[in-house]
Amino acid sequence: MYTLLKKEIRSFLSSLIGYITITVFLLVIGLFLWVLQTDSNILDNGYANIDGLFIIAPWVFLFLIPAITMRSFADEKRAGTIELLLTRPLTDLQIILAKYFAGFVLVLFSLLPTLIYYYSVHKLGSPAGNIDTGGMWGSYIGLLFLGAAFVSIGIFASAITDNQVVSFILALFLCFFIYIGFDYLGSFALFGKVDNVILALGINNHYISMSRGVIDTRDIIYFISLIAIFILGTRTVLESRKW
Repeated sequence: MYTLLKKEIRSFLSSLIGYITITVFLLVIGLFLWVLQTDSNILDNGYANIDGLFIIAPWVFLFLIPAITMRSFADEKRAGTIELLLTRPLTDLQIILAKYFAGFVLVLFSLLPTLIYYYSVHKLGSPAGNIDTGGMWGSYIGLLFLGAAFVSIGIFASAITDNQVVSFILALFLCFFIYIGFDYLGSFALFGKVDNVILALGINNHYISMSRGVIDTRDIIYFISLIAIFILGTRTVLESRKW
């Protein structure tokens, strides 16, 4: 499994996909935080925080993570190498986890350079260091969980089809719906007390909770459960070839 994981990471980093993904993510975030005249512009707001990063990043991830994961299984199926991969001395779950963690590592790589933004704001504070570090780390943890959830959804979408474009569109739709779709359904107030349950099914509700700097076990359990559901769903799709 570790060998396959290294192979997948090398595959990302030896092609333009990995570098384009990281560059686009940092460029978009940087533009919103430092250049464009938006509510997230740090210099215009005059406050020592990087909250804009955690507001914008999920929307950027909505597009970038499906682009990262769309080739995971779809490309293997298209190239006809999926059978060769599945004959390796690895279980289906180990293959899925190798591809999943490879995608997650790329997400982690894209987030690490954003610590430069934190350092910059830390120095710009008056006095220097006047920034809510606890809330910032809570937001980073929430963003990592969100990215991990999106990767699991993308891997699942890629396993369903052999077309990368279809995989991208399906992953984008699923990520969007699970991220913000439940919020829209709950906001209609059509189901009474069930509306709160509907809201709790969405990623955004738990992501906002973690972004406050409070790491609640319920939020962690939610993300782990969501990731597990889609990973097991991917395994079910792969095992369906045996039916």
